[in-house]
Amino acid sequence: MATVAQKLTVAEFERQYGHEKPYYEFWHGEAVQKSLPTWIHGLLQKILMNLLGQAEYKAGSEVKLKIDPDFQPLPDVIATRGRVEVPYPTKAVEIVIEILSDDDPMWRILTKCRTYAGWGFEQIYVIDPQTRVVFRWTDQRLEEVNALASHVCRADLVSS
Repeated sequence: MATVAQKLTVAEFERQYGHEKPYYEFWHGEAVQKSLPTWIHGLLQKILMNLLGQAEYKAGSEVKLKIDPDFQPLPDVIATRGRVEVPYPTKAVEIVIEILSDDDPMWRILTKCRTYAGWGFEQIYVIDPQTRVVFRWTDQRLEEVNALASHVCRADLVSS
């Protein structure tokens, strides 16, 4: 007889995994470990936050989203021109960015994009550092783009 894994509550998740590095995300009662960041991944986060700062956004990395108690991801970068909600955002901000790692399953990235769109994020980006391609979530799909935060932050990330 197969046993069913017990789902974690948010409180149990926080107690067991809330301060572990590499970080874990809370996915509907399960602790899902984020990929180990690489040097390139960390540099991209810094570059993106600097570019967004130049465009007058306030940006942060690895900030837990507490919009839905059943799903609490830690996107690679978020940014807003509005008020920063402390300690964690409980509603969508303008920009969310995920940077792909070698072991990120595409279904997980797509799930995040769909969820971010449903929550009301205005601009959702996925960056593939290996191919140097930037994707934007548009009309329920990822579309390759040449700029981040179009019409706002004219950073050409493909040629950099």
